[in-house]
Amino acid sequence: MGGVELDPIADKLLKTVRKELGYREKGGQHTKFGHWYAERVQDPQYKDAPWCDMFIAWAADKAGIGEYVGQFAWTPSHAVWFIEQGAWTKKPEPGALVFFDWRGGKSYKGVDHVGIVERVEGGKIHTIEANVDRVWLKRKVRDTDKVVGYGLPRVVQANAERTEIRETEHPFPLRERADKPGSNPLDLIGTPVALLLLIVVTTVVIAFRLAGRRRGHHRHGPWNEPSAQPEIERIGPQYVMRSPVPTQPGPPPRESVAAGAPRRRRPYDPQP
Repeated sequence: MGGVELDPIADKLLKTVRKELGYREKGGQHTKFGHWYAERVQDPQYKDAPWCDMFIAWAADKAGIGEYVGQFAWTPSHAVWFIEQGAWTKKPEPGALVFFDWRGGKSYKGVDHVGIVERVEGGKIHTIEANVDRVWLKRKVRDTDKVVGYGLPRVVQANAERTEIRETEHPFPLRERADKPGSNPLDLIGTPVALLLLIVVTTVVIAFRLAGRRRGHHRHGPWNEPSAQPEIERIGPQYVMRSPVPTQPGPPPRESVAAGAPRRRRPYDPQP
């Protein structure tokens, strides 16, 4: 491998597929890999279907890394899976799945073959591929002009582990109170309910005060009428107290005079 240290996923996958080098399909495209896949998905049509991707699914399952490599029979779907996993790249590396479009297209929609990169040397990729020359499982040396992209199982694993960590994270536990909740009435002070109640009471009090001031501006009540000072009026030789506002309309009350007493002249009586 030229001194390149493989990641565990690539190492397991390559060790498994190397053991199958030289395998040749039986008549009518029948392979053990197609039979395995057909039983797995409960669909007999895959028993005699093109098997380049079904071989990779079989090898990944045998190595115990199927969840990171993906298990497909249709190569465009397999490419899309790597793209959705955030594990798609244009740079080859050992253990990567390489997707080809023999027409030279660069879209996943045109993918029609897949293999496994064994090593990269001199601008070429050395691969292990199934269904080569329609019958063989063998090594190939490929140029990269027909390559659409590479799927990286190690990145799929790394992303899955980060997702699992995020899903299992928990906040730090709250410190337990020494006393039981609700044992102290003062515990309610500062709670959202108490603060809301305080705001409502304060608003009502201010509203009543403003309403009282508006009413007092237009008319005086019995508690704030100005006190009337009695006026002093001179009537003849005497001074009498007279209210500035008579309590009842009409002429002044008549004075009572004792029988036989001389009648006192009033200022408004006609002159004799």
